[in-house]
Order: sequence, then structure tokens, then C-alpha cells
Amino acid sequence: MTASLSAAAAGFGTGLSLIVAIGAQNAFVLRQGVRRHAVLAVVGICALSDALLIALGVGGVGAVVVAWPGALTAVGWIGGAFLLGYGALAARRVLRPGGALHTEGEAAGSVRRAVLTCLAMTWLNPHVYLDTVFLLGSVAADRGTQRWTFGLGAILASLCWFTALGFGARLLGRFLARPAAWRVLDGLVAATMITMGLMLVAGA
Repeated sequence: MTASLSAAAAGFGTGLSLIVAIGAQNAFVLRQGVRRHAVLAVVGICALSDALLIALGVGGVGAVVVAWPGALTAVGWIGGAFLLGYGALAARRVLRPGGALHTEGEAAGSVRRAVLTCLAMTWLNPHVYLDTVFLLGSVAADRGTQRWTFGLGAILASLCWFTALGFGARLLGRFLARPAAWRVLDGLVAATMITMGLMLVAGA
């Protein structure tokens, strides 16, 4: 029992250390959480995607990912271009605010866009595969028979983080009631997306 708890705690800590770093996905979840728009769908996509990727890594698929550098390069180019485009849109919102933001009453089409954007940011980032499938998978392999317990700890860390980020972001609502504050947030989103996009394209 002690060994299982130790492995789960190690997985939780390792997973959290990889997920918490500021990146395109976290910036997107934060913005959706502040807007209170499609939060459950976005959080669910991020958490379930991480769970699947971590399970693949623990199951030993990491070696296959590393053996396909061409696939990771293609994902890097596509993901980089996508992030640069999204970053440009966020920068445009900073320079030309579009008025009041919609909240929970937004149209279904906007929900679909949020879901598709979240899927793209999650699955078109090669760093996600390297972190969850390869790195976490490699660390889990060192745990031997406790590797799946380690993986469950990492999955729980992902679920806790995205839930806290997505649903906790609404606490910033009062601060972001002013248009100027939204411009600051969009500026952060734009800088994050463009930086990550350039890094992906440069590393592809």
C-alpha cells in the first residue's frame, strides 16, 4: 500500500510539474474559464486527452513516437502555423477591441469553435507527445509493477490542474470587468501563442 501511494504521489508531482508550465493550452483554458464559455467541454478535452496520452506512454508507446521523427516534424509545422494564426487574432483583439464579450449564452457554433480550437491546441503540439507519452512513459517504466499507479497519479494531476484553471479562472471576473483588463489578458494570450508557434516552427 505504501509503495502504491508513493508511486501515485510521484506520478502526481511529475505530471503537475509538466502541466503547470505556461503554454498555449493553459492560456486558452484560462481565457475560456474567465469568459465562462464552454469551460466543461474544454476542461474535459484537456483532461481526457492527457489521460489517453499518459496511458499510451505508460503502455510503452513512447518508443514508437520517437521512432517517427517525420511525424513529429509535420505536427510541429501544422501546430506552429495554427498557434501563430490564433496568436495573431488575439493580438488583433488587443489593438481593436470588439466590444462586450459573450458568456454562457454564446451560440452553439461558437462552442464548436472552442472545442475544435482546444482539440487542435492539444493534439497539434509535439511537445505534448514528448512530455506525456515519452517522458512520463519513461519515468513510469522505472517504477516497474507500479508504473500504472504512477500513471494514474499523473492523470489525476492533469484532471485537478485543468479543473482548477478552467473553473477557478472565473474568480478573475471582477478584475476583468474592465475592457482594458481584457486587453492585457489577450496580450498575454497573443504573446504565449506566438512564442509557442515560433518555437514549434523553429524546432520542426
